[in-house]
Amino acid sequence: MSIKNNFTRKDLSKKISLNMGYSLSISDKLVKEILNIILTEVKVNSVYLKNIGTFKIIKKKERIGRNPKSKKEFIITKRNSISFICSKNLLGKINDK
Repeated sequence: MSIKNNFTRKDLSKKISLNMGYSLSISDKLVKEILNIILTEVKVNSVYLKNIGTFKIIKKKERIGRNPKSKKEFIITKRNSISFICSKNLLGKINDK
């Protein structure tokens, strides 16, 4: 028996479809559009969603990495990464029992 650990975009679309009564295709378009809006906005500036959290871009520097098996070193190029910081309100809801 396999345990599924990941909650995918498809799973989110299905939940929206079931809870809101939308068709699966409309729910999928809704999820895609929300993610595109967040991505577009975070490229320009940090995105703060009240009572949810903040998305922001982190600039990572070039560094030396190592393959743990072969011990070979290689250069990991500089890149941008996205970070999400959960709001205190959301954390409070998660931690309430």
